[in-house]
Amino acid sequence: MTPPPTVLHWPDAGGGGSGGAIASGGTETTAGGYKYHTFTSSGTLTVSSAGSVEYCIVAGGGGGGAFFGGGGGAGGMLTGTTSVTAQSYSITVGAGGAGSGYGNVGSNGSNSSAFALTAVGGGGGGRRDVNALDGGSGGGAGRPTSLPGSGTAGQGNNGGNGLFNVTSTHSGGGGGGASAAGSDGTLGVGGDGGDGLQWPTGSGTYYAGGGGGGATTGGSGGLGGGGDGSASANASDATTNTGGGGGGAAYSSGSGGDGGSGIVIVRYLL
Repeated sequence: MTPPPTVLHWPDAGGGGSGGAIASGGTETTAGGYKYHTFTSSGTLTVSSAGSVEYCIVAGGGGGGAFFGGGGGAGGMLTGTTSVTAQSYSITVGAGGAGSGYGNVGSNGSNSSAFALTAVGGGGGGRRDVNALDGGSGGGAGRPTSLPGSGTAGQGNNGGNGLFNVTSTHSGGGGGGASAAGSDGTLGVGGDGGDGLQWPTGSGTYYAGGGGGGATTGGSGGLGGGGDGSASANASDATTNTGGGGGGAAYSSGSGGDGGSGIVIVRYLL
């Protein structure tokens, strides 16, 4: 059986190169000597000349929890290089998971895939006494006895812990991001979502940030589109086409934010 392409987190993927690659599909742009094919929804990359390409595959982020809810985990993120041949490649872009209403955990995001590689959807944020969900990155826990979700090795990180205190406001943990785990909630302050990864290096564009936990002072979403946590209001949705996790909501009158949809980007030297 032919092994799948090597999976590397940026910047370890290297510079790539055209190797004669020519393709069409997605939104096509050129910048810095590269041609980019950006898929914000599912589609087809049609390769007319074989060569080497770089890819960034981001799954949909998880939705935030409610009732001392944790932030949603970011969608899994895969970057690297692979060789392509003259054929059509199916590209799947996953949707973000729904944020929860009162008393529920957030929903997981959906997977994204390309080149026989699958980025796993982010884990939904937990709620009071109900565990967060595993995913590309794990959702943040609600107040104990809720446990944080686990991330997928090579794609993301774990969510943070929630905090229970009998004399102070409880808080939810932050959702995990592509480059860092979600932080733990503290007294009255939700955990921050873990930061995502920049792709390509030097672009200033980040993907797959975790959502902030819910508390009197909500945690901040991680770099890469993570939504902020909230107190009584609805938490923030993650940014579309980043794979960010939705923010968690603290009180019964608020709902967790929705996770951001994923994205697939392919580029090669002109």
